[in-house]
Amino acid sequence: MYERSFSLEIVAPDRVVFQGEATSVTAPGTMGGFQVLFNHAPLLSSLDVGPLKVKNTQGVDTVYATGGGYLEVRENNVVVLVESAEKPEEIDVERARAARLRAEERLKAHDASFDSVRAELALARALNRLRVAGRH
Repeated sequence: MYERSFSLEIVAPDRVVFQGEATSVTAPGTMGGFQVLFNHAPLLSSLDVGPLKVKNTQGVDTVYATGGGYLEVRENNVVVLVESAEKPEEIDVERARAARLRAEERLKAHDASFDSVRAELALARALNRLRVAGRH
C-alpha cells in the first residue's frame, strides 16, 4: 500500500527525538486522541501524557511514552514539542514502578500539605511509561 509521507520532528528539552519522514502520527490530544496523515489541515493541539505512535515510510511503528506537550501541523510539516519522549527500550522500568508506587502512596495519604494534581500527573507519567514498555 502506498502512503504519502510528511516531514516530522519530535523535540524534547534535552534532544531531538525524531527527525525525518513519516506516513502517520497518532497523538494523545488533551481533547482526545487523533491521527495526522499526509495533507492534514493546519492544526495546533496540546498533548496529554500518553503514547505517541509514529509510522515511518517503511511501515514500521515506533511508540514513544510522552509527558505532554504540543503538536503543530502546517503544509505537511509536523512539529511535536514534548516534555519528554522515550522509546520502550529507553524506559527504566524499575524507576517507573517506583514512581508509580510513590504517587499512589501520596494519593492514599491525603495529606493536606501535598499537591494532589502533581501526584496524579506523576502517576499518569509512570503508568504511561510502564504501558509503553509493555510491563505493568
